[in-house]
Amino acid sequence: MNLRTLLAFVEVVRQGGFSQAAEAVSLTQSSVSKAVKTLEDELGMPLLNRLGHKNELTAAGEIAYRRALVLLGESNDLVAEINDLRGLKRGVLRIGLPPVGCGVLFAAMFAAYRSRYPDIEIELTEYGSKKLRECLDAGEVDLAALLLPVDESFDYQPVRNEPLMAVLPVSHPLAGRERIDFKDLADSPFILFEAGFALNAKILAACERKGVTPRVTARSGQIDFIVDLVSAGLGVAFLPRMLAHMHQHAGIALIPLDEPHTDWHIALAWRGSAHLPPAARAWLDLAKEMAGPA
Repeated sequence: MNLRTLLAFVEVVRQGGFSQAAEAVSLTQSSVSKAVKTLEDELGMPLLNRLGHKNELTAAGEIAYRRALVLLGESNDLVAEINDLRGLKRGVLRIGLPPVGCGVLFAAMFAAYRSRYPDIEIELTEYGSKKLRECLDAGEVDLAALLLPVDESFDYQPVRNEPLMAVLPVSHPLAGRERIDFKDLADSPFILFEAGFALNAKILAACERKGVTPRVTARSGQIDFIVDLVSAGLGVAFLPRMLAHMHQHAGIALIPLDEPHTDWHIALAWRGSAHLPPAARAWLDLAKEMAGPA
């Protein structure tokens, strides 16, 4: 068993197929297939159920995938610590950011970081929160911007806390309200983000607490498109306050959402057991300097 074999297996699971995994690890598809077969032979059990073009983890595969993430993460930590010991001057900042809000929060920070540390290479990964957590677990990124609360295995530094706003068409009968909650909107169709966005889980959990079963009429990963769908009367959406105000126009009404535990509280997280490279520590220091309300 070697790390390249584990990496090939992890990417097959993460990418959803052998051809996509081959592209991710810069190998041929046959090499990836052979690596997974070798791992299965070494462990003595099948790790994947191959159903047509789909691959599902077996019970043994679930264990192997979880353990492989840990081993790959430890390997990356080892390399990072040795590089620090050598005193490398040209470091690498490996950071994962979600598509929602990252431009507003971090664009100026990237510019300031580049100005201070022109020789540091920046490797940016953009995914939804679920996949970012996996990347963090596997040691593929040193820092990731995640919504609080985070797993106990992660340490974190708060970045910004924003309440949610309900985004309604101006024609909506409740568009004139000063505040609104999910019971008020129980009969309105919802427009949510795509699967994998942590904000969805907060919204759906709050609905469940209120005994509301939302009717989801559309999903998108693009805020502009979501706002356009609201303006067209397709449903109501929910955005952090600063993003809602940035996208405000005549076709929508923004109303504070009167629901506890739904704030968009974003933080920079890292594995508590991990060695944090100097490039990542410098980013955290800069984020603290430039932080808005947390």
